Amino acid sequence: MFNNGVRHMNSMPHPATARRDTRAWVIQVWVSFGLAAFLSATGLYWLPGSLIERAFMVMAYVFSLSSVFVLSRHVRDQADGLPQTPMWGLVVWTGFGAALALTGWGMWQMPISPDYKAYLMVCWLFMVAQAFTLAKTLRDAHEGRHPHGATRLAAAHPRESDIA
Repeated sequence: MFNNGVRHMNSMPHPATARRDTRAWVIQVWVSFGLAAFLSATGLYWLPGSLIERAFMVMAYVFSLSSVFVLSRHVRDQADGLPQTPMWGLVVWTGFGAALALTGWGMWQMPISPDYKAYLMVCWLFMVAQAFTLAKTLRDAHEGRHPHGATRLAAAHPRESDIA
């Protein structure tokens, strides 16, 4: 229904031109990520509870952020047709799932008001979403600065659909 004769993205050859983001987009991405990180840090700083509970939540937020960057890299490499082992994909997706589950569980278990939990949850989800956007923007900028490296990598590891 939505195909309209357009080939699937994985069957298309790698583009010769690098992705370029506008300056306004890059500023918006950095401002959004900075705001999300600031709001999350503010919520964690004023978090009522013991020191160990606050430390757990800070570690959970950092775990979530790092897993977002690793997952976005994995998905992008997979889309670019770079070789990866199935075990690495399992580790990446399991780490991302564990980060989200542990952070959500930690928020759910904390003896704080529902309003504060809602604030922390919204800030956390905002930060995770903006981290995905930031990771994509940074990778696009890198490929824009080094277009031959991305092209060489794609040529060194062609997809089966590019060969056929």
